[in-house]
Amino acid sequence: MGIMKTRIFLTALLVLTATNFSTQAHAGAKAVSCKTSSAVGHAVMKLDIPKIKKPFKNKTFTFKTNCGDVVITADGVKAPLTVISMAYLANSGYFNNSLCHRLTTAGIFVVQCGDPTASGSGGPQWQVPDENLPKTGAPNNLYPAGTVAMANSGPNTNGSQFFLVYKDNSMLSANYTVWGKIIKGMDILTYVANKGVENPSGDGVPKQPLEIISASAR
Repeated sequence: MGIMKTRIFLTALLVLTATNFSTQAHAGAKAVSCKTSSAVGHAVMKLDIPKIKKPFKNKTFTFKTNCGDVVITADGVKAPLTVISMAYLANSGYFNNSLCHRLTTAGIFVVQCGDPTASGSGGPQWQVPDENLPKTGAPNNLYPAGTVAMANSGPNTNGSQFFLVYKDNSMLSANYTVWGKIIKGMDILTYVANKGVENPSGDGVPKQPLEIISASAR
């Protein structure tokens, strides 16, 4: 089983209908409100390969979306090359006005973003090797809610696409670089998940568009 650039591969579906997720992070939280998005798939930005500089350190990513901010704390120590690459892309405007092109609500619970083409096959002119892969074994929940990891099309093929885990996953294998944790915006992801997908299988384009208006890392 794997999440690939072209599709999220499911070996089994535990359920065929989406779970009813809460639209608020906790009681009394402000309800999520999404602005209309006019974003469409577009050509990827041509960039030079980022330079690798030490010391490796953690960073904070802010993805401003049409539904509010999603903030991620990135582990630049355990996944240094990934974080350097993703920070370079974010600060270069690579993710601006791009759509999160995939949502899964059955068996695997992720929102997948980072492809400006919105096709599931777009990426930069380089690939980053795998880093910080989850350790197998009990418990089987290798990607708990709030995890941020890279999507790929096989070993050491990480580009710009990443997935945001909005509910614990026990069906994903330990093949994906874990590089961050969501510290703000889980309510946005569950709101988008609650709206469902166009495909009745629970795997496809989200009905509620989620656009990355801009991204930055510091």
